This record gives sequence, C-alpha cells and structure tokens, in this order.
Amino acid sequence: MEYKRILLKLSGESLMGNGEYGIDPKMLSKYANDISSIVAKNVEVAVVIGGGNIYRGIQSEGAGFDRVQGDHMGMLATIINGMALQSALESINIETRLLTAIRMEQVAEPYIRRKAMRHLQKGRVVIFGGGTGNPYFTTDTAATLRAIEIEADIILKGTRVDGIYTEDPEKVSSAKKFNTITFTEVLEKKLNIMDLTAFTLCQENNLPIKVFNMNVEGSLTRICEGEDVGTLVNH
Repeated sequence: MEYKRILLKLSGESLMGNGEYGIDPKMLSKYANDISSIVAKNVEVAVVIGGGNIYRGIQSEGAGFDRVQGDHMGMLATIINGMALQSALESINIETRLLTAIRMEQVAEPYIRRKAMRHLQKGRVVIFGGGTGNPYFTTDTAATLRAIEIEADIILKGTRVDGIYTEDPEKVSSAKKFNTITFTEVLEKKLNIMDLTAFTLCQENNLPIKVFNMNVEGSLTRICEGEDVGTLVNH
C-alpha cells in the first residue's frame, strides 16, 4: 500500500446527504464501508469529522451567542457525528475508538496521544471528536494537529469535488484541475483548501494533503493503493 497510516478529514455537511441538516443513514453507511475497505488492506485509519450538519459555531454570533460559546457547541456537534460514525463502523464489525478533546468519559475516551497511537497499531479506527478542545480553531486545524501528532503519512480531505481547481468547478465550468500543486503555489494562487492555520501547520511539518471526492465509489481505496486520484499538495 502507498500509505500505512492516514487521517481522513470529512465535513459534517457531507453526512447530510440531500437533507438540509442532520445525518443521512445512507451516507453514514457508505463512509463506514469505504473506511472498512482500507482497514481490510491493513491501512491504519484516523478520522476527524466537522459538525456543520448539526451546528455552525461561526454563525452563532448572529443568534446571540458569543464566539467561544458557539465554538464549544460546534465541538459537541463533532462528537455526535463521531458517535454516529463509530456506531456505523461497529455495525460492520470494525473495531473503533472515539477519543475526544473535551472530557466526557461516559461517552468516549479522553484524547491521549500514546493511547491513540496504540489503538491504530492494533488496527482500530480512531475517531477524534471535539476539535482541538479550544475555541477559534476549526476542525481542519484539529485534523492537521492530530495527523502530525499520530505521525500520519497524509491527510485525505474528502470533499464534493475531485480535487483542487483554478476556480470553483461547481460555479465555473472552465475551471482547470491540478493533479499536483505545491504549498507555495496554493498560497500564491489564494486557493481555499483549508483554513490558513491548518494549511500552515501542514506546510511547516511537511505533511502532504490529498483533496478528493469522497462520494466517488472506491476512491479512498484507490488513493491508499497509490493511484492518481484527486489533487496532491506537497513540497
């Protein structure tokens, strides 16, 4: 396999399917089966999911919440998504551990780096919930931080499009796709892949990013086998 240990970053919105909010059981089942297919090939898998399908902290200020309160509500939403994915994985006999940055022992294990590494070495899927545990940081930053800590080979960022384009391909039909691109080029072209804090962490720690369409059947397996899927960002 091309990659031995990966961190998969999924948006909360991807769990909505065609709904306006919440979790679509079909999407949950699809993602669990996709993850199962690479676990079967002995790839060690960690996952971070956003919470945007349940709550968007950054929009909460307009509803009268301050940013810190809103961000904490968003972190709890990521734990709900993590519990849902854990249930979906365990229903197909994939051993899974949910680790959270916010302590709630009745629900999940607290995040401890050495325990996370041990779970991965034992072939368990590790889901990181609760973001970084701090407000003002996105789940992109949480994913990058955890990927660096667990010494992942790459971040696989699952999106609705099949890579990075010169412009938004959903709005501009003439947008051109990059197969590979450097960190410097992404910054120069002002391409919006993930937030700047997360992106800078990847750049400084030489952690490659692969952006791909998670909804295309088999794409996760093909990436882990080294096929040219999506767009690779590296030095």
